[in-house]
This record gives sequence, C-alpha cells and structure tokens, in this order.
Amino acid sequence: MKAAVFRGVDRLLSIEDVPLPQAGPGELVLRVFHCGVCGSDLHATHPGLFTVRSGTVLGHEFAGEIVESGAAGWKPGERVTALPNNACSSCVADGHRECRDGLGMICPNNRLTGFSPSRPGGLAEYVKVPVGQALRLPDAVGEREGALIEPLAVGLHAVQSGRVGLADRVLVIGGGPIGLAVSAFSRQAGATHVVVSEFAPGRREIAARFGATAAIDPAAGEVGEAFARATGGAPDVIFECVGAVGLIQQCVDLSKPRGRVVVVGVCPTEDRVLPQRAMAKEISLHFVMGYGKPDWRRVLELLDAGSVDPAPMVTDTVGLAELPAAFEALRRPTTQIKLLVRPGSPGSIPSRSAS
Repeated sequence: MKAAVFRGVDRLLSIEDVPLPQAGPGELVLRVFHCGVCGSDLHATHPGLFTVRSGTVLGHEFAGEIVESGAAGWKPGERVTALPNNACSSCVADGHRECRDGLGMICPNNRLTGFSPSRPGGLAEYVKVPVGQALRLPDAVGEREGALIEPLAVGLHAVQSGRVGLADRVLVIGGGPIGLAVSAFSRQAGATHVVVSEFAPGRREIAARFGATAAIDPAAGEVGEAFARATGGAPDVIFECVGAVGLIQQCVDLSKPRGRVVVVGVCPTEDRVLPQRAMAKEISLHFVMGYGKPDWRRVLELLDAGSVDPAPMVTDTVGLAELPAAFEALRRPTTQIKLLVRPGSPGSIPSRSAS
C-alpha cells in the first residue's frame, strides 16, 4: 500500500510502498476514508522534544471502513473511527492507575498511533487499530466528519477542563482546528463572549462559524486591550491552542485575578514561566492531554444530532501525492485550516496476495 513516511527533519514526507497491516486478535484493519493533518504532526517533524523517528507513518485523525477484523462483533464494511491510543491496560502493576482509571491517553506505556514506526498511522491507504479504541460512525456522520472527531474531542475535553460556564468571557489563542473546536464548545457551554486571537486572516474570518463573537489580529495591537474592547472586561478563561514559546506566560499576564488558563497547544521545546505573576493573581493553570473515550462518544452524539458542524474548518483535501507540499504549507498557514488527506480510491482493496 501507499503511505506517507517521515524520513527526517527538513525533508518532505516520502510517499512509499509499505506492507499492508494485518489484523491480529482484537485488532481491525481499516481502509482509510480521510485522515487529518494535525499541528502535532507538524511538531513531530520539526526539531524539538517530540521529533518522531525516521520511518514513522504519521496520522492520528482518521476514519475508515473495516476490511479485516480480528474481533468478534466487528464486521468488514462497517464504518468506524478510533482513538489513537495503544495503552497497556496493565500499568497499575507498576504503581500507576492511568489505564485502570480510563486515562489511556496518559498511560506511561501508551504509544500513540502515528507517532512511532511501530504504530503506523492513517496517512496511508490502510491502518490497524485496537478494537477497544474503535467507535462506529452513526449513519448521519459522513466520511469526512469521521476524520474530524479527534480535533473536536480535544476541544471538548479542554472546555470541560476549563469549566466554561454561563456568562464567561473566553479568550482563545489560536484559530486552528483545535481553537475553533474550543470556540464552538465554549459557546455551547454558555460563554457570552468568545474571542479568537489569530494571525492568519483566513482563520479569523471563519471563527464566527464556530461560535466566536469576535476575532482579533494579535499583530494589530495589544491582545488584552482588544479583548476588553470586544467584551467589556478581562477573560475569565484563556485557552492556549498554539504551542509556541512564551504563550503560557502571555496567558498568565492576560488573565484576570483568579482566572483560568488551559494549555492545549503542545510546545515542542522548553519554555519559561514566571510563577510569581501567576501566584499574584491566584490563577488556575491547567494542562490537558488529548481526551478520553467519553469525549469521543459525546462528539459523535453531537455530530449525529447536528449540534456541531465541523465542515467549515476543512479548507483543503488532497491525495497522498499532493500531501508533501500541502503538509509543508501548513507550517505558515494563510488560508489553510484543516487539511484532509484522502489516501486511496473508494473500494480499492488489494488482495493479501498482491501485497
């Protein structure tokens, strides 16, 4: 099959022939409908703390059709998505509780799909997933929407962690897919004002379709002053959805006394924070890591009910051949928001003997 393979920083993704995955006991092989490109994929292919190893097939936002099942009750032809978790389910023996408490995302032994050569991701024609992380797509959820559940679940988990409520003023730093998801769910949670701070004009323009009451350009002036003009006060909750050096401190400085700062963006290198400034305001600083399966189930329910529409965030859809150039363009986005990749043609399932 064809797959997008990482071969080193400062190199384009390589479209290569790789072996077809095979479903072992408790596993499913999916023909990928669509796979999204995430900011974490960009971080993972850039020098820093989280650079993946050469040979990694990226992609952790995907949905597809079962073509091979090693699990009872799951049949070829069913449409599914899957959390990218590969948690161990037994780390309690080592003194941890993460898997037992349903926190597979932060299991110390978790190896996320799409972030190591041993767990190839969905930027390929086929991908293998553990059945315990799979969820069936309702009839009302389309193939493209299935690949958007992951970023929506990140946003939902962040908003719940930030305890957004009625009449809150919310500042979202970053208008990418995660920032847009945070905006949408903040409004659903009852926030009166949701302001998105974003450099890229294309992302600012679309923010209103995800519940933002205003969008500001941080290059045009001081963010705190622009926020106050738009809302009449300081933020109750700030979401950092970029992952750049210096932004956590900026959020602390922008926060009101006893405000809440939720760090969603993944900074790929070390950062510095002045704790005294946060202490002087008694700020709650909360870091989030992904989501849990209940977040995915809730997103599926909202999509099925038509309560959230992620389609406007999809600005580009490409095949594998066009992916390397489109991937690099996301590092400095202009009109791009969410890039979806359609790896293969509908119905093209090679036989095992042809692999």
